[in-house]
Amino acid sequence: MTKQLTLVVKRDCPTCTLLEPVYAALAASGIALDVWTQDDPAFPESVSGALDEGLERSFRLGVEIVPTLIRREDGEEVERTWGWDRAEWERLTGLEGLGADLPPFRPGCGAKNVEPGMPEALAARFGSARLKSRRVPLAPLEDEIEAAYERGWSDGLPVVPPTEARVLAMLDGTTRDPGEVLGLAPPNLQPCTVEKVAVNAVMAGCKPEYLPLVLAVVEAALDDAFCMHGVLATTYYIGPIVIVNGPVRRAIGMNAKGNVLGQGNRANATVGRALQLVVRNVGGGKPQGVDRAALGNPGKYTFCFPEDEEGSAWPPLSESRGAGKGASAVTLFAGYGVMGVVDQDSRTPEALVETFADVFRGLENRNRRNIDAVVVVSPEHDRVFRDGGWSREDFEVALRTALHEPGHSTPKLREGGLLIVRAGGGAGMFSAILPGWAATGPVGSIPVTKEVGT
Repeated sequence: MTKQLTLVVKRDCPTCTLLEPVYAALAASGIALDVWTQDDPAFPESVSGALDEGLERSFRLGVEIVPTLIRREDGEEVERTWGWDRAEWERLTGLEGLGADLPPFRPGCGAKNVEPGMPEALAARFGSARLKSRRVPLAPLEDEIEAAYERGWSDGLPVVPPTEARVLAMLDGTTRDPGEVLGLAPPNLQPCTVEKVAVNAVMAGCKPEYLPLVLAVVEAALDDAFCMHGVLATTYYIGPIVIVNGPVRRAIGMNAKGNVLGQGNRANATVGRALQLVVRNVGGGKPQGVDRAALGNPGKYTFCFPEDEEGSAWPPLSESRGAGKGASAVTLFAGYGVMGVVDQDSRTPEALVETFADVFRGLENRNRRNIDAVVVVSPEHDRVFRDGGWSREDFEVALRTALHEPGHSTPKLREGGLLIVRAGGGAGMFSAILPGWAATGPVGSIPVTKEVGT
């Protein structure tokens, strides 16, 4: 077998400069040696080398620390070592007495190709994963933020420019193939790929670790049962509301407690926004186009929150909808607004249910029937149900019974359309109702639950 050594160094590394005598000994040994320097073509001075132009060689070799010494046989890497450890260098090269006058050990330095921002930039230039999305060249002095506005890519707020490096970094957040088609994005029924979702997740401000959740959200929106086209085309107020369950909530730092439906948490805000941008930029769903909402609602920027499972006396919403126990899952609901349920007096479940029913009775108008809704039960109201020994099912049955009106053959709440979750701050006897859409069946939207993949 033909033995070959590859050495990667940089002058701006004290350990690299310390090893000049070792490089000379390697060159004199007769072993084929190629040397790549990251920052100065005149270094090392003891052997001839080449500048790693653009750091392509370091990127392809996966160098993280310099010096790195790689042993190859018949052109294939066999093993490597980094930093200076005399015993390791002697074992790898088969040469004894290397650097006899030097200390036996010195740590290396971080390679230039792993400095902040460099891995993403190098992956964009030299990586094997090539993006299929069309590149949009900008003039040197063109402002990227304003360019997104001018081209209609924004939801009205600034977006993060989706550079190739950022999109590739986003795709690192999932094991799925960038070219995988998740479905057809309405209203234009364009193929929506993992890569297209990643582009819009970048624009929304997501981190790569959010991407599996975003993909599940988009898949739920593309499910025929959710009827995203109808959600867009109705003149009603509604938009997608995302409810998250399972370990993913904590893994990406979502907020299920104080101000849970408000601003301030990156994951809550950007996951919901990414869906809206996919609908806009992939599907073509824009206001005053196919999006025909008369008024809309602020949640159409983003409306995403997790359930506070840890504090709840009830199983997670996702489990009640068929997701696996302990699985991460999303439930997509077509709804709007926050209808306040204020009750600081009730101390029994029966009394508290009457307050919820009073709010429901006045929802939209008394004759509006067969609607869907999400009920967000605050911790203090949850405590009343817990102390009374009520399950989620007990609450739903009591609420439906309270809303029954003999004069109406159609119930206020559609069967299967009531979602009950626990979330919010620990102080304040305030819960909320998020009203849904009264349109059901083939022209309406049904809540959809999807488990989150990798």
